[in-house]
Amino acid sequence: MVELTGARVVVAGLGLSGRAALEVLTARGATVTTVDEHAPAADVQDVARFVADGGLDGVDLVVASPGWPPSNALLADALARDVPVWSEVELAWQVRAERPGGRGPAPWLAVTGTNGKTTTVGMLAAILRAGGEHAVEAGNVGTPIVQVVTDPTVDVVAVELSSFQLHFTHSMSAQAAAVLNVAPDHLDWHGSLAAYAADKGRVYERVQVACVYNLADPVTEQLVREADVEDGARAVGTTLGTPGVGQLGVVEDVLVDRGFTPQRYTHAAELGTLADLAHLGGPGGAVPPHALENALAAAALALAHGCAPASIRAGLRAYTPGGHRLETVAVLDGIRWVDDSKATNAHAAAASLAAFEPGTVVWVAGGLAKGATFDELVAARRDRLAGVVLIGADQEPLAGALARHAPEVPVVLVDPDDTGSVMTRAVDEARRLAAQVPGGNANVVLAPASASMDQFDSYAQRGESFAAAVRALGQDAG
Repeated sequence: MVELTGARVVVAGLGLSGRAALEVLTARGATVTTVDEHAPAADVQDVARFVADGGLDGVDLVVASPGWPPSNALLADALARDVPVWSEVELAWQVRAERPGGRGPAPWLAVTGTNGKTTTVGMLAAILRAGGEHAVEAGNVGTPIVQVVTDPTVDVVAVELSSFQLHFTHSMSAQAAAVLNVAPDHLDWHGSLAAYAADKGRVYERVQVACVYNLADPVTEQLVREADVEDGARAVGTTLGTPGVGQLGVVEDVLVDRGFTPQRYTHAAELGTLADLAHLGGPGGAVPPHALENALAAAALALAHGCAPASIRAGLRAYTPGGHRLETVAVLDGIRWVDDSKATNAHAAAASLAAFEPGTVVWVAGGLAKGATFDELVAARRDRLAGVVLIGADQEPLAGALARHAPEVPVVLVDPDDTGSVMTRAVDEARRLAAQVPGGNANVVLAPASASMDQFDSYAQRGESFAAAVRALGQDAG
């Protein structure tokens, strides 16, 4: 490992995590140079010029922004020179503060997956707090983890990790970790689905107590099998069905544990019921399967940490989901308008559409495809569709999949040229299509299956733009 005091360090990328890394490195006596693609500030060098001028000569360490792929010229040059490249997560693991009383650094409970990470980490943190612990959410959500781990008062960290962050993470040893699911995403960054899955699987390396996986996704189980874990660490599966020994699952309407309870060979321990998750119910009131999967994963991680079943029930009841996740914006003239802008890939959009009755959905979709294809999504959910409105600058992948697998479904393409009015035009077209749905049971669902940065600053801004356009419809009607 690199001794940070006196080290020459390059911080590549000056976003939120980069600024946090700079602050921590400077406090530990490192000499830091900051570089970025556009050199937005006086203390930041342009990365292209930095590389061309041999800026890595004599550098001991590079700390990379999660948005920078390994193919970036600076990172590729560092790797070729055998200069260590760390993620902010790796840096955080190296600078963890000791807790009072000789308890060592706060343990990490780590979550990754294509979808459901933020929800699962939120549920996990709520469970930990219900058990009386000072738990903090960090990583790909909330405060940069390199800041959180320097606080000695934190008891435990619920860590959300993206594949980007995991790629340059080398020594993390989580108390327990979960891969929720693996579906094609960020292929433009990783180059292949296999490389993407391998980076997700890094979260299991050196796990101390439990590797949590999803029985419905065999890729996650294979990643556990391939992981090099600490002696005594166990594999714990989650299922929406009746669990076997070493698993958590559901019996009728009860969430149960046969992975950690001492009586697991003969009995299941009750953790909660579907009623404890009723506040997460979709438009029809039922708890969506993906929300239940997330709850089981959070419960498994909490049990690995030593939480009591009563804390799991209390935490799941207390958990409040973030915005832009199957959020009903309004019901106007019998049409339900639903914002699921957080559904930024095909896997998430499939889960979103599954929450609605067949033939009732006018689907607002599109954005940056990130190298993904949508044939499987459209083929699996064509029965839900009454119409589709495509936004975004990258419409062909979705339009092609719809033409191949749902040619009977009307599709409207919103011209992407005028970004400022794109959502207003999309909502107008969606209202026209929804008015044609028989039975007055239409749902207009923003579940883009794509990233937002072509026309919006973030998925949150995209959802807010959708909600604003819907509210404007209601004002016009009034």
